[in-house]
Amino acid sequence: MTRATAFSPASIGNVAVGFDVLGHSVAGPGDRVTVLRTDSGTVRITAIRGAPVPLPLTANENTAGRALLTLLKSLPAGLGFDVEIDKGIAMGSGMGGSAASAVAAVVAANAVLDTPVSREVLYHCAMQGEAAATGSAHGDNVGPMLLGGLVIAPAEGAPVKVPTPDWLHVALVHPHFVLETRKARAALAGAYELHDFVVQSEGLALLLAGCFTSDASLMRRGFRDVLVEPRRASLIPGFARVKQAALDCGALGASISGAGPSVFGWFDSRAGAERASLAMAAAFKDAGLDSDGLVSPVSGPAAEVIP
Repeated sequence: MTRATAFSPASIGNVAVGFDVLGHSVAGPGDRVTVLRTDSGTVRITAIRGAPVPLPLTANENTAGRALLTLLKSLPAGLGFDVEIDKGIAMGSGMGGSAASAVAAVVAANAVLDTPVSREVLYHCAMQGEAAATGSAHGDNVGPMLLGGLVIAPAEGAPVKVPTPDWLHVALVHPHFVLETRKARAALAGAYELHDFVVQSEGLALLLAGCFTSDASLMRRGFRDVLVEPRRASLIPGFARVKQAALDCGALGASISGAGPSVFGWFDSRAGAERASLAMAAAFKDAGLDSDGLVSPVSGPAAEVIP
């Protein structure tokens, strides 16, 4: 096979307590990337569809292109790829759109190799692709897209999947508002108190313990963000009311999805997540923003080759 198409789902980065190291995939929107194996020795972006603004066609400036250029370094000389990208995740939404193109690209490319590489290699190639858009090679979106579900995404080594109970669902609401990742990351500049790191670390430990033991009470105790959310909240119109709407519907916790402006909450049932999705959308409406909502198991899908 010399041609393959892969689909990568959207994801929620950070999951409140795990900035840049924790994320989970969601069922629904995603990016599709088609890769043709060539003898060009390089990567060529031949088409990008579905993007509301022009995206770079130069491979090193494109998330999918840079991921594949990184992959080529570990492959026999002379191999190349022609790439077509179909965007299905809104740009600047906090749903991992830049990572999805990189992940779908490496998964499709791996399918056309005579000797496929490991998921760990794909992970690090896709992180380099992510850096083309965000300026930082982080895996909190890449990891869950590759493995599916909730994933710990280290800077070095392979990502680690975290078990989650079947009843655990997420409500994710995306307002029709663009917040660029670079701007959201710039809001995090400045000093932090050591006490806040202790509180955040405690929350991460409790939330992960709750996932491993299927204990909703532990998840609720740990689900908080004292480091990032306070510095980004003002960038999202109506955020406080949207978060409170999720909590009023029984959320185990709620916060900003990735860099924002999407907002999410975890729930102990699908029905609860569906009720909250409507309430959160209404809160965004009160802030003057239309929005789209989705409900998914936290154990969302992984990227895969499709017909």
